[in-house]
Amino acid sequence: MLTDTAIREQIPRLRRYARALTSNRDAADDLVQDTLERALSRSALFRPGGNPRPWLFTIMHNVFVNQVRSAAARRTSQIGDDFIEPASQDTSQDGLALRDLERALAQVPGDQREILLLIGLEELSYAETAAVVGIPVGTVMSRLSRGREKLRAALAGATEVASLKVIK
Repeated sequence: MLTDTAIREQIPRLRRYARALTSNRDAADDLVQDTLERALSRSALFRPGGNPRPWLFTIMHNVFVNQVRSAAARRTSQIGDDFIEPASQDTSQDGLALRDLERALAQVPGDQREILLLIGLEELSYAETAAVVGIPVGTVMSRLSRGREKLRAALAGATEVASLKVIK
């Protein structure tokens, strides 16, 4: 059975991931709240003995996708220009590096950025990430590879990443 304590333990991770996804503090807080509300109202669907972390991230992913689709239908975006807040006080050099990373991440397409964040930031396995996003593991690996390539290029200051060659 899913306990309130098990859910509460995951809130900092959910907040961190939501802020990285939305790049907006208010939108991230709303996303976390919507995720928790859905998780609590559907706690009976949680498999006993399972890990609540991937289950909660799956819920957050689905809520986020629904929000983005809804925003696109209204022709407005709920993703703001705010940056992710650092978890702790950083030196000015660390703050600049974090800002550069945030800007580079914003240049990575959303589907690839989501995979980068789940694996790199939240340290989920490929299989857990595939389950959260609802795609095959091979697709996770290819999106991660392309996302890392685009992130490296963005951090290096390149404007465009070389595309893959089509071989016939």
